[in-house]
Amino acid sequence: MSHVPQVHTPQIKIPATYMRGGTSKGVFFNLTDLPKDCQVAGSARDALLLRVIGSPDPYGKQTDGMGGATSSTSKTVILAKSDVADHDVDYLFGQVAIDKPFVDWSGNCGNLTAAVGSFAINSGLVAASRIPDNGVCTVRIWQENISKTIIAHVPISNGEVQETGDFELDGVTFPAAEVPVEFISPVDPSEAMFPTGNVVDELEVPGVGTFTVTMISAGIPTIFLNAADLGYTGTELQEAINGDEKALERFETIRAYGAVKIGLISDISEAKTRQHTPKVAFVAPAQDYVTSSGKSVSSTDIDLHVRALSMGKLHHAMMGTAAVAIGTAAAIPGTLVALATGNTAGEAAGSVTFGHPSGTLKVGAEALLDNDKWTVKKVIMSRSARVLMEGWVRVPAS
Repeated sequence: MSHVPQVHTPQIKIPATYMRGGTSKGVFFNLTDLPKDCQVAGSARDALLLRVIGSPDPYGKQTDGMGGATSSTSKTVILAKSDVADHDVDYLFGQVAIDKPFVDWSGNCGNLTAAVGSFAINSGLVAASRIPDNGVCTVRIWQENISKTIIAHVPISNGEVQETGDFELDGVTFPAAEVPVEFISPVDPSEAMFPTGNVVDELEVPGVGTFTVTMISAGIPTIFLNAADLGYTGTELQEAINGDEKALERFETIRAYGAVKIGLISDISEAKTRQHTPKVAFVAPAQDYVTSSGKSVSSTDIDLHVRALSMGKLHHAMMGTAAVAIGTAAAIPGTLVALATGNTAGEAAGSVTFGHPSGTLKVGAEALLDNDKWTVKKVIMSRSARVLMEGWVRVPAS
């Protein structure tokens, strides 16, 4: 009896870099290093990225891939030399679902932006003439998902990216070099910062309730609620919400109805395939609390509390894009965010420091009132980034 050997496809290897940016980490690719059919948007690219990260995983662990089983660590980035005038690099972000077979391309990852600057320099995507021997390299990033400009100020020592330093970022264990990131005109004057035209709305959620909300599109579309209206104090840590299936279901229902009201989707059923946007967050006035690492934070050190959900779970710190929304909303009188800071004076706030589960974060916004319409010139915050590993990722060729 003859034995017919089974034919198995070998693994292919693709150059990749595993990087931390802010409180997130992801797998970074140079567009030209991807297989030809994955250099364009479509099912082949999505299938590749899902396999790289290890999704969909019904166990929720991503053991057979590079993902870390949280929304902050299930991320992919594709970079290319930019064709957009006065920009160095095009940055495309893919948020990979953990237990479902899809990649969400509907928004940006603000945390990983700091790493985009470093990767672009290391990969030769920034002209050598723009990189000083010592000082700061200004990397001009075109964020492809949302068609916006972001500028990362990357420190350079002896002609190379400086990654080590003493800048501490709550939510990241070890200090590193500071990378200030500027989100330029996060809302174009042609766009509606407040999609409904109001800084505060009533959102009716059938079977759940009616909530006072601020819905803003800056950095990423975000729905802000008051913690007290949800039965929370605003000082909650992850386990208080992520261990409560009913609470997570309620947040997802609020998010779906909010997405319809904002106009991102036409029916709540579409929310299932658009998990990355919009975000849902809740705010509360400043109060003493203890962070997830056991550090005590005084109410005098912060202006307010914000807790945000990402991909269906409470985030361990704060998404960079949601921080843009927070900074913008805090700068505009009458929003729930501004009211939580105690700002009732009707003046734009320059910067705000908020408490999140891992600690605090300061974000600044330049907001202007022009002809009764608020515009934001830029939002700035500091992150850090570091190469964790570089080489090749391997995936089965099939």
